[in-house]
Amino acid sequence: MWTSLRSPAGIARLVALVALMTIASAASPAMSDRVRLVTQVLPAAFPAAATTGTLAVGVMLLLLSRALRRGKFRAWLLATILSGITVVLNLIKGFDVEEASVTLALFVLLLSSRPSFTARPDPRSLRRVLQVAIAGPLLATFAGWLWLAVDADGQAAGTTQFDRLREAFFGLVGISGGMTFTQQRDGDHAAIALVVLGATVLAALLLALMMPADGPHGLSADEDVAVREILDSWGKVDSLSYFATRADRSVIFSKSGKSAVSYRVVGTVSLAAGDPLGDPEAWSGAIDAWLAEARSYGWVPAVLGVSEAGARAYDRAGLDALEMGDEAILDVSCFSLTGRSMRVVRQAVSRCERADLSVTCTRVRDLDDATRAEIRQRADDWRDGPVERGFSMALSRVVEPRDGDSVVVLCRAEDGTLRGLLNLVPWGADGLSLDLMRRDRDTENGIVEYMVSELAAECPGMGVARISLNFAVFRSVFARGERLGAGPVLRLWHGVLIGLSRFWQIESLYRANAKYQPEWVPRFLCFRSAGDLPRVATAALRAEAFLVAPLWFERFLLN
Repeated sequence: MWTSLRSPAGIARLVALVALMTIASAASPAMSDRVRLVTQVLPAAFPAAATTGTLAVGVMLLLLSRALRRGKFRAWLLATILSGITVVLNLIKGFDVEEASVTLALFVLLLSSRPSFTARPDPRSLRRVLQVAIAGPLLATFAGWLWLAVDADGQAAGTTQFDRLREAFFGLVGISGGMTFTQQRDGDHAAIALVVLGATVLAALLLALMMPADGPHGLSADEDVAVREILDSWGKVDSLSYFATRADRSVIFSKSGKSAVSYRVVGTVSLAAGDPLGDPEAWSGAIDAWLAEARSYGWVPAVLGVSEAGARAYDRAGLDALEMGDEAILDVSCFSLTGRSMRVVRQAVSRCERADLSVTCTRVRDLDDATRAEIRQRADDWRDGPVERGFSMALSRVVEPRDGDSVVVLCRAEDGTLRGLLNLVPWGADGLSLDLMRRDRDTENGIVEYMVSELAAECPGMGVARISLNFAVFRSVFARGERLGAGPVLRLWHGVLIGLSRFWQIESLYRANAKYQPEWVPRFLCFRSAGDLPRVATAALRAEAFLVAPLWFERFLLN
């Protein structure tokens, strides 16, 4: 019991509770008898100032509780200092012995729990802290000066703008700037208002200190070279391996350099994607290095879209696994348009052929500059919305020279106008993995089926034996939920997914893949504990760009 109470999660809960108590106490009227006891010893303005300070500290403790849950040392240090200050403030604002006693107990508990808080600050947070530390007081001083200039009631005659500016600057920390008021009450009100502004700056600084930095750094040039060397030997192991070359991913290598984990830090989650890179026998070294880094920063580790072999490796490292869907794999040697099961695809191909559409399949290295420019322009024009979606199974770039082994499938009208395109990245020496699928919405229906069918026909000549298509989330639920004899739980879950498909392409992706009669290969989500799943799910949706922050907020995070 005592051990769990002193753990980061236990301390975080207690700090949040004490913070709420502190805020409620500051917002409640003080007992007049106790206030009189205080004013007999201290000036009359002290209880009001202490009340404002208590409210600000309570808010800051509440903000700190999240970082405390992650085991952050800096959060522990600030919480310990603030809890000690709160003890004094509770006594000054109205001799609130009860609140002071609770806060003192928290202060002692924080001191005794120091060994539980070892997580380092997130990388790149210093720049943001300096920005807030410099800009915050300047903006608060300006706001205080503006308020004093507009509301000049109670100010002594002859008060200058410089007097108001000086009062606003020093008043942020509760010190008088020498400005004279005709009544003590007006001076007290101005002092309290300026202290509140100062507390707001302190709260903003605290947020900057605690705000995650979204990862150590993107993929450097040297790391990109090292990743590609691993892919040359082991890229065939996982169809998602090539996506580790995304510019916004980080990579951490095992000590031997034979394996690596590709990931991105989203908020407080270190989100890896796909299997570890490299020799499966060396995966454990890269996984251990990645988990050690996550622990050192207080990040929550999770893996998106890992194969069964990868899930077993992460399971041995202490993570749980949850099946999240299936990947559609086409064996080119077995693909055919004949048979009743392929009737829908066959009809789509026939429609496109009658419309005089044609398809070409080309390695990216063989494209000329004009075609590259055309493809990039059309890929942007046909994108659904302003945001480029994808993370675990998307490259975030198209037809760049460094991706020379990628294959682009182009569908053109009779006059040469581009109507659709597919981009597929290498999956070892004999495989391709679908990255991008775009089409002109005004073109013939069935163009995607036409491009996939023509690609499958061209694959033997390119030395390609297998194609990885889209990933179908919860594929087994759709496949089994409509069968005769499906149980009530399965039918309920099937109904929920059908409802969600109105907002996200869940069922449609399954149907779009199923028409090719692929082999279904399960993919898993690996996570540390069930309590982490809400954060992991949010991070995954952010990484895949299904949850996007407003542009102004993104700019603030990047600066």
